[in-house]
Amino acid sequence: MEKYINAFSNAFTGTVNWTWKSILFEVPWYNNYFWGLIVISLFVWILEIVFPWRKQQSIFRKDFWLDGFYMFFNFFLFAIAISGVYKMLGVLFNDIGITAKSLAFIDPSSWPMWLQLVVFFIVLDFVQWFTHILLHKYPFLWQFHKVHHSVKEMGFAAHLRYHWMENIFYKPLKTFGVMVLGGFEPEQAYIVHFAAITIGHFNHSNIKITWGPLKYLLNNPVMHLYHHSYELPEGKYGVNFGISLSLWDYLFKTNYIPEDSGNLELGFPGDEKLPKDFLGQIVHGFRKKKP
Repeated sequence: MEKYINAFSNAFTGTVNWTWKSILFEVPWYNNYFWGLIVISLFVWILEIVFPWRKQQSIFRKDFWLDGFYMFFNFFLFAIAISGVYKMLGVLFNDIGITAKSLAFIDPSSWPMWLQLVVFFIVLDFVQWFTHILLHKYPFLWQFHKVHHSVKEMGFAAHLRYHWMENIFYKPLKTFGVMVLGGFEPEQAYIVHFAAITIGHFNHSNIKITWGPLKYLLNNPVMHLYHHSYELPEGKYGVNFGISLSLWDYLFKTNYIPEDSGNLELGFPGDEKLPKDFLGQIVHGFRKKKP
């Protein structure tokens, strides 16, 4: 038991220290996700202000500050809180003989760096796309994912407005993806992580971008806006599930972009019943429904 307690303590304090050092610019720039998130956010927000897609939308749109708080809560505060638990689970799995190489299909360590990064990016993105579908398909998971879909005006910070339980759902499957690669993570994996943050911010931004012919490969704001549409095609529980890549939606026929005006109602039927405040939203999904 002592080693589990030590694992929890070391992971928790290590994450706190790393985050604090990031704030103080005491870590390498390419690993500084604190200031990296701020720089990316400001960059996309400025583009929203200069090139607004929905011109009637305020610079400080509805729930702007709530979404801003979610960004730092999910990306840093919750990461600190849960880091010890993940480390304890890692020790447990190691004790019962499950290692990062248990499910290894390939070993990319000898490949060129660019190929390592591409494969790492594709594998993780597919896992997240698949997880995203589960969040929409199963009512228990959808109760938590509703928080993300409660956005009524889209902007870059909506990217990281999501219930903390989504971290719990995504993490195991992302870990599975890494295990398929033999527990391998490229030395320059920060490029993938920063690219994912940037693409996610753009996808939720008030900017009209389609990427031209690359729209069949890369997710974009026009495509993702319809993922947040209040009204969905009949018989569908969701469309356009892509995270960074749109490729999976086109391959598996979950794509849907009927027009590109940007003027559509966002949310979901019954979204008026979802709590509007942060504290109410983070406990949503655990409460029993009233008869």
